[in-house]
Amino acid sequence: MADTQVVLADDDVLLREGLASLLARSGLDVVGQAGDAVQLLDLVRERRPELAIVDIRMPPTNTVEGLRAAAQIRERHPEVGILVLSAHAEAEHAMQLLASGGGIGYLLKSRVTDVEDFVDTALRIARGGSVVDPALVQELVSARRRNDPLDALSTREREVLSLMAEGRSNAGIARRLWVTEGTVEKHVRSILTKLGLTEADDDHRRVLAVLTFLDAR
Repeated sequence: MADTQVVLADDDVLLREGLASLLARSGLDVVGQAGDAVQLLDLVRERRPELAIVDIRMPPTNTVEGLRAAAQIRERHPEVGILVLSAHAEAEHAMQLLASGGGIGYLLKSRVTDVEDFVDTALRIARGGSVVDPALVQELVSARRRNDPLDALSTREREVLSLMAEGRSNAGIARRLWVTEGTVEKHVRSILTKLGLTEADDDHRRVLAVLTFLDAR
């Protein structure tokens, strides 16, 4: 554990010093601290730590500078584990980073209450593991539900789209649902309109509609 080098980035000096002290007492080697994203990137380039612990909001705008810096670290130094700390579960901003591979963690600051658990999490990330705060998982699930494009479709339109996804023609769908082909055509037109697929030929729009359906499952 003593060989695990860590850099910290947070503009809250008291929190940063507290984390540094906590990690040092637990046997990790805190080799640098930064108060903004520029200092963080310089530290990672110079020290090449096993882990960077990064606050998501840092100067100058206190929005997502930490997350942008984390993305740059991942691109330039993929061997460095990254633990992002945030006061809120910000699913939209975290998705790209979390999808970039192992050695990534995202925790709410409110979770940093159990020292042993936090240190264990930090070490797992430094060794290539991934840790995602349960609150962020819930936010991701909720966001997907809120943004589900299929919500605009009726039950029958969902049935038609499901059969389209199986590769059935309008005639085939009509036989399966015991309706006329004209009725199916009306449902298909309604589906394409509700999904906002109005700017291409019908065959292409059917493919896009099916892709939307599969992505939302």
